[in-house]
Amino acid sequence: MATKTAQQTFETRNDIDAGQREKLVELLNARLADTFDLYGQLKQAHWNVKGSDFIQLHELYDEIAESVLGFVDEIAERATALGGLATGTVRMAAEASSLDEYPVDATAGKDTLNVVADRLAAYGAAVRSSAETAESDLGDLDTQDLLIEVSRAIDKHLWFVEAHLQK
Repeated sequence: MATKTAQQTFETRNDIDAGQREKLVELLNARLADTFDLYGQLKQAHWNVKGSDFIQLHELYDEIAESVLGFVDEIAERATALGGLATGTVRMAAEASSLDEYPVDATAGKDTLNVVADRLAAYGAAVRSSAETAESDLGDLDTQDLLIEVSRAIDKHLWFVEAHLQK
């Protein structure tokens, strides 16, 4: 886990309490780091997968990565809409991500499936927890709605990946 970066805020007419908005931006930046890291890990699997299932896994990982990349933008824009600063460089994401690092030796199809499934599951759990916090602790249904949308997509991607591991 990374050291906490200083929050920069900008004036907004958004009616959510400034203290709540600051916490929401912090929560969104945590998920932004995870999302950008997940995207990179999916591309790592996409570029390096080997084996008899190469083409279907290569294409699957690219499809999931494209979906995740869209969420990078949505999450960052929600943070800035709340008057915050989106902390979304690759270095910021690497420092702040809660996801385990992708093992560079995971190249065999089944190994990549297990790594990707683990990352999707961990990410989905973090997103769901953040959605709950956004609503129950911080009273922001819009952020909750965004995170629910992300969660729903990640669960579908996890299902597609896990289907390759089931008998």
